[in-house]
Amino acid sequence: IKAPHFVFFIREYLESKYGVDAVQKEGLKVITTLDYDLQKKAEDTVAEYAPGMEKNFDASNEGMVAIEPKTGQILTMVGSRGYFDESIDGKVNVAVAHRQPGSSFKPIVYATAFQKGYTPDTVVFDLQTQFSTACAYTDVLNGEPPCYSPQNFDGKFHGPISLRNALAQSMNIPAVKTLYLAGVDESLQMAQKLGITTLTDASRYGLTLVLGGGEVTLLEMTGAYSVFANDGVKNPPTGILRVEDRDGAVLEEYKDTSERVLDPEIARQMNDVLSDNVARTPEFGADSPLNFSEFKVADKTGTTNDYRDVWIIGYTPGISVGAWAGNNDNSQMQKKIAAFIIAPMWHEFMSYAMTKYPSEPFLEPSPDPDRDSLPPVLRGEWNTNPSQGVHEILYWVNKDNPRGGGGGSTSDSQFRY
Repeated sequence: IKAPHFVFFIREYLESKYGVDAVQKEGLKVITTLDYDLQKKAEDTVAEYAPGMEKNFDASNEGMVAIEPKTGQILTMVGSRGYFDESIDGKVNVAVAHRQPGSSFKPIVYATAFQKGYTPDTVVFDLQTQFSTACAYTDVLNGEPPCYSPQNFDGKFHGPISLRNALAQSMNIPAVKTLYLAGVDESLQMAQKLGITTLTDASRYGLTLVLGGGEVTLLEMTGAYSVFANDGVKNPPTGILRVEDRDGAVLEEYKDTSERVLDPEIARQMNDVLSDNVARTPEFGADSPLNFSEFKVADKTGTTNDYRDVWIIGYTPGISVGAWAGNNDNSQMQKKIAAFIIAPMWHEFMSYAMTKYPSEPFLEPSPDPDRDSLPPVLRGEWNTNPSQGVHEILYWVNKDNPRGGGGGSTSDSQFRY
């Protein structure tokens, strides 16, 4: 069977819409969006890297999805390293399985913050922080429930840092603070606008959402990133171009259902941050698999806290590619970040994919017309009065109206940092 996971993904869709009998007996002719040359490259790349990933990192399975942002058409779907590999339950399509996304969810939260009026230059403090109101804010070392005091992956604290650098270097504590500023409900609404359908019960999620506390699918996450790639316009992922009956009558065909769901300036800011190799260099190095010498690519990795899932999703205006690795039985991998485990595989495929789906460079974000009137902390200036010794953004801004000022008090803080 060629492209088996994609084939059965399409078949399941057809059966749900037309019925099992129609699919099996009525001679439907189905034209799909699959680019089989690209699919074969994805399958070959997964097969090439899978043995080393299992041997070196205890990751027995991989998946990969490619979507064209301008149409939403699914070009590639690899649902496992081997459909007939029973040792890993290879028939399970991990491209549509519900898994925790780790830090690959962070751009959705940061986009919410940008939409709210925060800027990539906004400064937060990367300091050990007690986020739970059930514990004293001074008890910053206590991370046991109901307390919540997360750590960065490197176990270090970096002090004042811009949202640009915090996202590019995937720091956890600034991300949780960004979620508090953006709002959990607002961030979930942003995820839904971008095409994430699995985060339906808002009561289940707190500040852990930004670190991947909810379950998503590789297909929908790759589609969500494609909205950034497409200047804020969403094209829902689709695998069908046309369906005909046995007599040639068209039952359905691809139509443009694009919808603007994000201000183009917010998309451009996100693209600028996620493609900033200088900003991510302190964490990943200047020549990591996240970087491409000939193309500017926006990308983000994700590693769950328990090392059961690693992700990378990256894109240009021409193509969005997501990859996942882990174990179908949910067992742990080696304690390594996604940049080491899965990024090399993704990089090889992405390099080929961009030759088939070239594009113009990302559009640059426009200068902020209000920059001079913004509170200093939104301009990257936090230490305007060193004698104050303030290291809390809520001193300077009202979190729900950051551009309107309203700081100077911490009485409405949920936490102190």
